[in-house]
Amino acid sequence: MNRMIVKRLLVTEKGTRLKEGANQYIFEVDRGANKLEIRRAVEQQFGVKVKDVNTMTRPGKAKRLRTASYGRTPTWKRAVVTLQDGQSIEMA
Repeated sequence: MNRMIVKRLLVTEKGTRLKEGANQYIFEVDRGANKLEIRRAVEQQFGVKVKDVNTMTRPGKAKRLRTASYGRTPTWKRAVVTLQDGQSIEMA
């Protein structure tokens, strides 16, 4: 299976707080990925050592379009990755 596990690094206010306080980073990841796959992908892609991985599935929401029809945003998964002390990821 050749899929992209880590889709992107999320840069949000909460993510910035977690980075500064607890050395944690938030990623959007593939919905089918498990914690072990996420750990390996982050370590390989960013060259860091991962201490812990927490995941959550964020449900899609109903969105109203310009007409009377409704659409839906996709359901997605995010991972909060805690790095070992002394490790960091450079945000470009």
